[in-house]
Amino acid sequence: MSTSIAGAAPQLSVPAPKDMRVGIVTAQWNSHITHALEKGAVDTLLAAGIREEDIDCYAVPGAIELTFGASQLIESSQYDAVIVFGCVIRGDTPHFDYVCQSVTQGVTSLNADCDIPVIFGVLTVNNEQQALDRSVGTLGNKGVEAAEAAIAMVRFARSVK
Repeated sequence: MSTSIAGAAPQLSVPAPKDMRVGIVTAQWNSHITHALEKGAVDTLLAAGIREEDIDCYAVPGAIELTFGASQLIESSQYDAVIVFGCVIRGDTPHFDYVCQSVTQGVTSLNADCDIPVIFGVLTVNNEQQALDRSVGTLGNKGVEAAEAAIAMVRFARSVK
C-alpha cells in the first residue's frame, strides 16, 4: 500500500486493471461542459490501456437522471466502474440546491449499497466560467480526474476481493 503526503495528489498505478470495463453516464444539460468531461475521461481511460470496446457512454437528460442511469448500468453487471458527469450551475432559485442534493445523495446511496464504484463527476458551480475552467480551461479537466478515480477504485475493489 502507498501512503500520501498531506496535500499531495495520490499516485495512480497505470495501466488500468486487466479487462476493466467502464460505463459512463453523461447529462445532456449543459452539454458543452459535460461532453468535455466525458471526452477527458474516455481519453484517459484509453491512455491507461482500457480498450475502446470496454468503455460505453450513455446519455440522460439532466443531473437528476444520473442516479437512475448509473443504477441501470450497475444492474446490468457489465461494468467494473460507473462514472457520472453532470454540470449544475447556480441560478436565482433554490433549484440548484435541490438538484445538487438529489444527485449527491443518489450517487452516495449507490456507492453504499452496490459493489461497483460510482464516480461522482458532477460539477456544482456558481457560474458558467467556473464550469469551463474545470472542463476545458485553466483548472484542467475534471473528467480526467474521474477516470483516474475509477481506475483507482477498481484496483481497490479487486484488492479486497
